[in-house]
Amino acid sequence: MYNNQEQLIRNTYDVIQRTGDSLQRSNQIAYETEQIGTEVLSELGEQRESLLRSSRRLENADDNISQSRKIIRKLQREVLYNKIILILVIIMEIAILIGLVVIKFISK
Repeated sequence: MYNNQEQLIRNTYDVIQRTGDSLQRSNQIAYETEQIGTEVLSELGEQRESLLRSSRRLENADDNISQSRKIIRKLQREVLYNKIILILVIIMEIAILIGLVVIKFISK
């Protein structure tokens, strides 16, 4: 009977020992998982900041592109106005030359 009780006590002790070891391994795994989670969270925070900086740079680039488009449109209008003025000047010069030629022939 004592043998059975001793065997039962040993088996119970072994089960408790294995359970304790298993709990210790589980705690170690939980700690390592927490460390990994903390590192991942930190990296995600850094990536978020990087994405926010990139987003701000893109917004600035969009603003710069919009300003550039406005400037290009303004330059295109000015080029068009310059061409119109140049054409008018050429027409006036041709008219003056024709007028001078006509006056030259009439005065003879």
